Amino acid sequence: MPKGHVTVYEDEVDIHLNPKIGLDWMVRGQQKEVETPGQNEKRYLAGAMNAVTGEVVWVESERKRSELFIALLARLLRVYAGAKMIHLIPDNYRIHRSRITQMAVAFYGGKIVLHFLPPYCPNENKIERLWEDLRAEVARNQRCGLMDELMEYVRLSLRRLARQARRRSQLRSA
Repeated sequence: MPKGHVTVYEDEVDIHLNPKIGLDWMVRGQQKEVETPGQNEKRYLAGAMNAVTGEVVWVESERKRSELFIALLARLLRVYAGAKMIHLIPDNYRIHRSRITQMAVAFYGGKIVLHFLPPYCPNENKIERLWEDLRAEVARNQRCGLMDELMEYVRLSLRRLARQARRRSQLRSA
């Protein structure tokens, strides 16, 4: 990248109040119980991971729509205010190509450039590993009864996982 340019990988993740049932540690001969709160609630995160530093920036919403993606763009512009240009690498999800998204990108005057991944290439999107780790830690067999409680757990876990991603990135560049 030219000096002053930043590259970030972008993706969204769904957070469900009802736990995802999966492998978990149990004492031999004892069955672990996972209660579900009944009516499922969802929240959504849109995140971006810096391709060089591993730094993670995210926003939250109750809906997975273009506005979520645009809120992330605005946050990236604040975080990387000194950057000449932000190269954003999203997948081909429809909110990344919507008319309102195109208008927002145009409004930012060329400061953000979208470079779409080919369809069905999740392994190429570096933030996918972070989402996998987050889902494994938070979503699987979780016992939160309220969405606010779960989202606080998500934020704490995401901060910790983001620090680990940043350290891994620093080790690779050293």
